[in-house]
Amino acid sequence: MTTSESVYTAGEKDILHTSLDRHRDAVLWKLEGLDDEQLRRPMTPSGTNLLGLVKHLASVEYGWFVESFGGEVEPLWFDPYTDDDLTVGPGETTRQILDFYGRARAAADAVITGRPLDALGRPGWRDHEVSLRWVLVHMIEETARHAGHLDILRELIDGATGDHPRAVPTGTV
Repeated sequence: MTTSESVYTAGEKDILHTSLDRHRDAVLWKLEGLDDEQLRRPMTPSGTNLLGLVKHLASVEYGWFVESFGGEVEPLWFDPYTDDDLTVGPGETTRQILDFYGRARAAADAVITGRPLDALGRPGWRDHEVSLRWVLVHMIEETARHAGHLDILRELIDGATGDHPRAVPTGTV
């Protein structure tokens, strides 16, 4: 989509992909301006932190979009079927996790762009097929859910709220 208005009249696939991208961008925006300690700071009794949620989202994008539709998933340094994908170890860097998310998004986008919504894939951890349409809707839900978690964690860290930067109207300060 080239303009924000065109999404309102686009086809189903473009609308779903644009919605996913909006939530993906909100996830990354929640990290802006924070230092490494803040990104890793456990904010719940279970240890949830901003960077761990991004690592998890990268893992599930690879799983649902790439693995399910027969694509090549990069070798993972953690077990995506355990809580390893939600935790960030001391040897993992912020750049490593952000780059991982970027690669997962790009690989998922290639699947989305290259297949029709009715294309069928088979997740290795399920005993049934799924359509690309279903996966897109599921990943919009998954990403939006975790973007909400990120929003709450960010507010607890420094008070910042919202899902994207707000434009300041001309003539106001």
